[in-house]
Amino acid sequence: MSYHFSALFLALIIDAIIGDPDWLWRKASHPVVWMGHIISKLDERFNISTDGQDRRRQKGLYTLVFLIALAAGFGLFLQFLIGDLALSWILEAVVVAIFLSSRSLYDHVARVAGKLENSDLGEARVAVAQIVGRNPETLNRAGVARAAIESLAENFSDGVVAPALWYLVAGLPGIIVYKMINTADSMIGHKTSRHLDFGRATARFDDFVNLLPSRITALLCVMAFAFHHGIRAARKAWRIIRNDAAKHRSPNAGWPEAAMAGGLDIALSGPRTYEGKSDNEPWINQNGRKKIDHNDIKMALRLYATGVLILAVVVGFYGIVV
Repeated sequence: MSYHFSALFLALIIDAIIGDPDWLWRKASHPVVWMGHIISKLDERFNISTDGQDRRRQKGLYTLVFLIALAAGFGLFLQFLIGDLALSWILEAVVVAIFLSSRSLYDHVARVAGKLENSDLGEARVAVAQIVGRNPETLNRAGVARAAIESLAENFSDGVVAPALWYLVAGLPGIIVYKMINTADSMIGHKTSRHLDFGRATARFDDFVNLLPSRITALLCVMAFAFHHGIRAARKAWRIIRNDAAKHRSPNAGWPEAAMAGGLDIALSGPRTYEGKSDNEPWINQNGRKKIDHNDIKMALRLYATGVLILAVVVGFYGIVV
């Protein structure tokens, strides 16, 4: 257990400093890209539109089981390979860092803030399209800023806390299985006519593996608010979590989003257009400011960075204690 905490602590530092360098992944595709290729091929091969509902759900379940087995097997192979080498925990930390995305998430969201600050709405829409699924062409300045903050909150859980937690639970197989599931959910877990049945098992399992991480992420956000703005802001964030987290369409994303909305006193979620369809989503922190801009994104980024730092300190401290 101490081995895993030490490796995760180093991985968090590596990811925060280096992130995902373009020069590296231009030469060799990121493992998540390979996961995406595999999922895409399975989707094309087994998700047949002429199959009945039950048959598509069955094939979707078999696909999920195969993806989990493949990821777990690869993780076990890596762990066995690294375990026999000198300074194995350092090498393992490098592998773990590859599956974390704290720096890349920060950079993507900061790019949106920079474009808005320069009054370049068109480029801001292009930048935010890289981190959200909705159509950016329909978003005004406040909509772009809101989308960026929502993505920051949700991906704090999906891209940092969840992979870190599952690594602590099950080592390299745990973090690689999690990334496979999360990648599959982003590709086939949508409630569209094509994936409603085939991706049903994947979407539900993704909800399960993110259940605890999303709550931990919300707690980290509350702690970050207490550090930056005092107990009053932290209490406001916690109150909005309790009142509004369950209003979100996702059983998990509402937790970190509600924390951000409450602490920053802004309204998140709300009506939106997703894949060409208008959804009348309820507001999270409805009475919060709806006119938000790049300054709110910058504050959210500071809080996010503090939350990641708190996570690293807790992991490092526990690694020393145990």
